[in-house]
Formats: sequence, C-alpha cells, structure tokens
Amino acid sequence: MIQYTLPPTNDIQSLSRYRLKGLLIAIAVMGIWASSLIILFLVDISQLSRWQLLPFVAWQTFLYTGLFITAHDAMHGVVFPDNPKINHLIGKTCLFFYGLLPYNDLLKNHHRHHQYPATEKDPDFHDGKHTSFLRWYAHFMKGYWNWAPIIILMIVYNLIYRILGISERNLTYFWVFPSVFSSLQLFYFGTFLPHSMPLSGYKDPHRAQTISRPTWLSFITCYHFGYHEEHHNYPNVPWWQLPSVHKQHNQK
Repeated sequence: MIQYTLPPTNDIQSLSRYRLKGLLIAIAVMGIWASSLIILFLVDISQLSRWQLLPFVAWQTFLYTGLFITAHDAMHGVVFPDNPKINHLIGKTCLFFYGLLPYNDLLKNHHRHHQYPATEKDPDFHDGKHTSFLRWYAHFMKGYWNWAPIIILMIVYNLIYRILGISERNLTYFWVFPSVFSSLQLFYFGTFLPHSMPLSGYKDPHRAQTISRPTWLSFITCYHFGYHEEHHNYPNVPWWQLPSVHKQHNQK
C-alpha cells in the first residue's frame, strides 16, 4: 500500500489551515453541485433550444467532474487527513452521487495505478493492443461499470420523473448527459493524454506527462489534472495545489 503524507512543515498553524482548506473545498464542490442540480431540475427549459442549453450542460458536467476529483483526493487521504473516516466518507459520498461507483474498489485500483502506471498491471491502462481514445475509453469504463448501477440509476431516473414530476428533458440534460460527458472529460485529461506513450517512448518513471496549460485553463479542463507528472511525483498534494507544484518544477 502506498503511503501518502502531507508536505512537511514545522508550522502547526499553517498545517491546520492546509487541512481545513481541503475539507472546506470538498464541501463547497459537493454543495455547489447539489444546489446547481436542484435549480436546473426546477427550471422550465421548454422555451430553450438545444444550443441555448449547452452552457448549462457544460457547467453541470464541470461540477460532476469536481465530484470525482474530490473523491480522488479522498483516495489519497488529503481531503481531511486529520480524520480518515470523514475523509473516506466524503469520497464515498461523492462517488455515490457521481454514479453509484464503489469507493473501496476504486481506491484499490487507484493505488495499483500509482504502483504500476501505464503497464499491464495498471487497471486504468489500455489492453495493450487498442490505444485509440474510444477503444481505450471502452476498456477503461468496462473495468469500473457493470449493469447493477446502471439499472439502479434507470430506476431512480423513473422515480424522480414519475413521483417528483421532474421533466424528462431536465433529467436528461442536467443529470444523464453531464455524468456521461464528465466520464469522457476525466478519461481524456486524466488518463488518455497524460499516460499515452510518447513517440520517443516513456521517460518518466511514472510514465506520466504533464499537459502544460495556463492555470485558468488547467482548472477548467479538469481541475488541474493535466499536471499529471506532478501528481504522480507528489500524490499527497491535493488538486488545488498542483499549479504551485508545476510552477516550482518549471523554475528548476
């Protein structure tokens, strides 16, 4: 099992602020996602065209991605290091609402990913033959999804529609589409781009490469997950601190 620790410091006050900030950011991500979803469920979108709906779908997709990124940080124990139970509870809650994903299974697989990145032992890697985006994505999703959560989500969808009276159009555009698009976003920026083998072959021991972008664009694309070499070198660093690590690397 890989051990993750906070950056060393002798300043107890700074360390406490660091730990508290991670918890507050996680709560904020979860709260904004939930509030936005409820509001969008209740909005009358019958007068809007599909093109007018796109910004709202993109926004909700971004928030869904934030749920998964928060769960990812919980897997590394950095959402709330002072209390592992609360830390993992947040991770489990995020994955539950993201798509009924089993936290413990993902936790185990993610540790394997960090131990054997971009190898046949890496559960996130392609099958060794099909390296294209779509074939790799299909192989990736097959390892994390099965029919059980899909059937349960279909039942929940119909219950919300029939009992609560939420429009099917609202459910589709603001719940179904964002969750699917988010999985594509996470895979593309968090697995496909950083772990695809360069033409010159892998050079970094973590077989990860950083996709350097301006900080604001890095945040929008995937919560700084493009700074992937930095993440593998410092897996104890939460997503919101990766730009600082990237900047320090560039100054060396």
